Amino acid sequence: MDKSRIWFVRAVAAVVIIGAAYGAWHWLNVSPLPPGIASANGRIEATEIDIAAKTPGRLKEIMVDEGDFVTAGQVLARMDTEVLDAQLREAQAQVRRATVAIETARSQVVQRQAEKEAATAVVAQRKAELDAAQKRFERSDQLAKSGSGSIENLDNDRARFEGAKAAVSAAQAQVAAATSAISAAQAQVIDAEAAVDATKATVDRIRADIKDSTLVAPRDGRVQYRVAQPGEVLGAGGKVLNMVDLSDVYMTFFLPTDAAGRVAIGAEVHLVLDAIPQYVVPARATFVADVAQFTPKTVETAEERQKLMFRIKAKISSDLLRKYIHQVKTGLPGMAYVRLNPNTEWPSNLAVKLPQ
Repeated sequence: MDKSRIWFVRAVAAVVIIGAAYGAWHWLNVSPLPPGIASANGRIEATEIDIAAKTPGRLKEIMVDEGDFVTAGQVLARMDTEVLDAQLREAQAQVRRATVAIETARSQVVQRQAEKEAATAVVAQRKAELDAAQKRFERSDQLAKSGSGSIENLDNDRARFEGAKAAVSAAQAQVAAATSAISAAQAQVIDAEAAVDATKATVDRIRADIKDSTLVAPRDGRVQYRVAQPGEVLGAGGKVLNMVDLSDVYMTFFLPTDAAGRVAIGAEVHLVLDAIPQYVVPARATFVADVAQFTPKTVETAEERQKLMFRIKAKISSDLLRKYIHQVKTGLPGMAYVRLNPNTEWPSNLAVKLPQ
């Protein structure tokens, strides 16, 4: 029994020693990075998009599940539009009523114009009567002064003359009133036309709300989460789905000051993911932070300044993402290798290698 235990302990110790020796050998034989290449660990990320309701309402249906790939313009969900449909019918009825009001107002303008023409004709008639009464009064005045005419006729002709002047003034007042009525009727036409425009704008707004009640994918991507379920009542901006834009995938990592300062925008980056270490994915540096993310409390010496870390963003090309879109996953950790010197050759183990 004791011999068996001794042999077991010896076997375990041998395995541990062999494993440690292999690890040491592997570590010692890993090719160090050339001086023109820097490395850092990071994680694959992508732009996230929330698919949300524009207006309050009840979620009617969702046409996709978590993990589904979607294309730009694809219908993802629909909100209930029963209330909006009723509002649309009401607004359309108001448009029809406002249109009738325009015709009524225009007919009023025509009527007032006719009244003005009639009043203008009366003015002309009254002026003619005034002219005749004036001449008769002038003759009666001459006859009365010469003694050939009676004072009674003179007084009658004077009265007719004054009455004719008053009649002209009254007729002219009727013309002015008719002109004012035309202006009022024309204002009613403008008001009615504005009412039509306003109600048509309401119709357009409601139609836009109905259109926005059909939620579509703004870009190609993959659905991550179903935040809401059919039947739920959502407020304005209530989230229904969360998706990732698989055309904008990148790795974020951090480099110290000496390396970050040498990273050029567009610099070549090779990514090695922990899940698929046998492949090397090409990318390009698209962002270098101008402010350090990690800063010591006091930065006084050159040595301390070297501890500053700057965020780098390396983006994978859209063409490559489209080719391997079903293999793209976010959240995967890995290593990023940045070529600081464009003349530095990539080591063989970091040369681009993609699935066939």
